[in-house]
Amino acid sequence: MSKTIANPINDLREIRLLMERSRYFIGLSGLSGIGAGAFALLGVAATVAYQWAGGQELVFISRSLELSSAHPWGIAPLPFLALTGSLVLLGALACGYYFTGRRARRLGQTLLDKKALKLIFHLMVPLVVGGVFCLGLIYQEHGGLIGPATLIFYGLALLNASGYAREEVSYLGYLEVLLGLISCFFIGYGLYFWAFGFGVLHIVYGTWMYRKYDRV
Repeated sequence: MSKTIANPINDLREIRLLMERSRYFIGLSGLSGIGAGAFALLGVAATVAYQWAGGQELVFISRSLELSSAHPWGIAPLPFLALTGSLVLLGALACGYYFTGRRARRLGQTLLDKKALKLIFHLMVPLVVGGVFCLGLIYQEHGGLIGPATLIFYGLALLNASGYAREEVSYLGYLEVLLGLISCFFIGYGLYFWAFGFGVLHIVYGTWMYRKYDRV
C-alpha cells in the first residue's frame, strides 16, 4: 500500500524538477557564495592595511585621481583600489565557475546554456550601469558614495536576474539594496557596509544555499 502511494509522489517530484530545469538556470553553488564572500573580506583587509600603512584613518578613502603617491607601498589610492577590486572580482568569478560547474556536472547539466545566458544578461545590465555611475562618482570626487552605490546596483542586479534562478537570489538582492540605502546616511563608513554586504552576507547566504540545495 505504501509503495503505491510513494510512486505518484516521486513522479510529481520528477515532473516538478524537470519543469524547473527547463525554466531556471541551475543556480550558483552555495560554495560559490562562500568563496565570493571570503575574497571580498580579503579585499577589505588589504584596503585596511593600505590605509593603516599610509597613516590614515580607517574610514578615510582618498578621492584623488592622481596616479602618483608618496604612500609607503608606492601605489596611489585609485590604482590600488582598482587593482584590489579586480582581484576580488576575478577570485569570486573563479569560485563561481569552479563550484557551479562541479554542481552542474553532478546534476547532469551544462554550465552555459540559454537559461544561463539570460540570467547573465539580466545580471549584467544593472552592473554595467552601476559601474559607469561609480566612474562618474570618482570623476566628480564623490568617493564616499561609491560603497552605497555598489551595494544598491548589485542588489538590483540580483533582483533583475532572480527570475531566471531557482534559488532564492532575490532575498540576497533585497538585503544588499537595503544595506546600500542605509549606508547612504553614513558616508565615510562605506568600507564597513561593503564588508558586511559583499563579505558576510555572501558567506551566510552561500552557507544557507549549500545546506539547502548542494548537500544532498
